[in-house]
Amino acid sequence: MTSTVPASLTRTAEGAALQAVLLDMDGTLVDTEGFWWDVEVEVFADLGHRLDEAWRDVVVGGPMTRSAGYLVDSTGADITLDELTGLLNDRFEKRIGRGVPLMPGAGRLLAELAAYDVPTALVSASHRRIIDRVLDSVGHHHFALTVAGDEVTRTKPHPEPYLTAAAGFGADPWRCAVIEDTATGVAAAEAAGCRVVAVPSVAPIAPASGRVIVSSLEEVDLAFLQGLVTGTR
Repeated sequence: MTSTVPASLTRTAEGAALQAVLLDMDGTLVDTEGFWWDVEVEVFADLGHRLDEAWRDVVVGGPMTRSAGYLVDSTGADITLDELTGLLNDRFEKRIGRGVPLMPGAGRLLAELAAYDVPTALVSASHRRIIDRVLDSVGHHHFALTVAGDEVTRTKPHPEPYLTAAAGFGADPWRCAVIEDTATGVAAAEAAGCRVVAVPSVAPIAPASGRVIVSSLEEVDLAFLQGLVTGTR
């Protein structure tokens, strides 16, 4: 975990219920879920295997060890998990070196959170090297704290990443708003006790009690997130 949080940023304006906003990265903030699948297809093609398109919904949003392990088991590819993880990260890092597109509404939301000094964290199952490369494009300054999948003992769908981010801000998880695009990420945030808005990208997310689902970040602003935490939405 990296953090540049001064003490003055560990709370929002006096009386505000929202203490922090925690965002997922791939498919939520940046339009890269398709990049990951393309890279997986390319790497397995080099290994002599063709991936079934139906597997895409299975591997989306998961930690790399789970996704890579599933694809190795499904294809029978002769490669270790460590070797495959290295290949996927290398190929993905090269791919995003050409730039990373933001999801619709992401830039406007990040600017609004910054304008109102809302503590904002990036919480991703991707490894640190990938997060840092993405932020080279998006802007490190948008996030006072970032949590990478290879920096926690248990990554999504376990709640540890979101509990770690909330603790980094000195915030109560139930007063943190989380934005996620996959069922895996939503499960992690809900298990941490955070208030969650789901913005499905590749695969649908099933409705559930207390779960807010929108079609795009263009529907989400600071007032929306405050309402999510106060229960007025």
